[in-house]
Amino acid sequence: MKPSDLAELVALAALWGASFLFMRMGAGEFGPVALAAVRVIGATLLLVPLLRLRGQVGVLRAHWRPIFIVGILNSALPFLCYSYAALSISAGLSSIFNAATPLFGAVIAWLWLDDRLTPSRRLGLAIGFAGVLWLAWDKASFKPGGSGWAVVACLAATLLYGVSASFTKKRLGGVAPLAVAAGSQLSAALVLLPPAIAFWPQATLSATAWTAAALLALACTGVAYVLYFRLIAHIGPAKAISVTFLIPAFAVAWGAMFLGETLTIRMVTGCAMILVGTALAIGLLPRPKRIAAKQGLTRGGSNG
Repeated sequence: MKPSDLAELVALAALWGASFLFMRMGAGEFGPVALAAVRVIGATLLLVPLLRLRGQVGVLRAHWRPIFIVGILNSALPFLCYSYAALSISAGLSSIFNAATPLFGAVIAWLWLDDRLTPSRRLGLAIGFAGVLWLAWDKASFKPGGSGWAVVACLAATLLYGVSASFTKKRLGGVAPLAVAAGSQLSAALVLLPPAIAFWPQATLSATAWTAAALLALACTGVAYVLYFRLIAHIGPAKAISVTFLIPAFAVAWGAMFLGETLTIRMVTGCAMILVGTALAIGLLPRPKRIAAKQGLTRGGSNG
């Protein structure tokens, strides 16, 4: 990986980690529906003109139906879920639950696309979901003032991301990524605009809330999508998805710096379990047999 690609990977993780901070800062005043709508509308205003400059509007028109579904599954509903969760749980904790997205993606791909689960991948899923349960068990209080529904919202978002990934692979394979990104944000904006008007906050919104919403839309969604698809083109999807492992670190850091959030031992343990499980589930960690084989080849070569 070239230094420029590594820099973009870190920048992407910083932006997506900051999205949890900005949702936490804006959700209280905007409300979940209005904030999610502002996010996708802002991203649309950035991505659609870029799509026109690239001359790919025709691609969006040709595939608008599946792209519309991706917009609902991958943007409208997950953004709404995370905005709702931001009302009661920390930015760091939301990001840790978000790190479980590849786990749900692996399960959905297995059920829907017959993607084979090797023993090491199954072990990874078991470890990862154990980490999710470890965190959820600590926070899943459904009493008044509890954060149980926020945890459910985070897990629902990760499940939706997993469904969207398989749907995209099945229905939009080979379609220009920028067309999918811009079209999905446009679709999400169309879906969320009517309820956002209905639930628009009555009180005057502060400059802080507007700034958080603008950065969430333009930087953490619009610019982040461009970076992500550049990375896929330059280093491939397998390496690009490694950004998942960096996002919680940035989200926790931003939350601590700007909101005074604290990191607990339980969060560290759960996050470690989720990330190790994810690495196994998506094949980023080599299997033991593969390691042994490489060691055997190395020893054989040195003796020859």
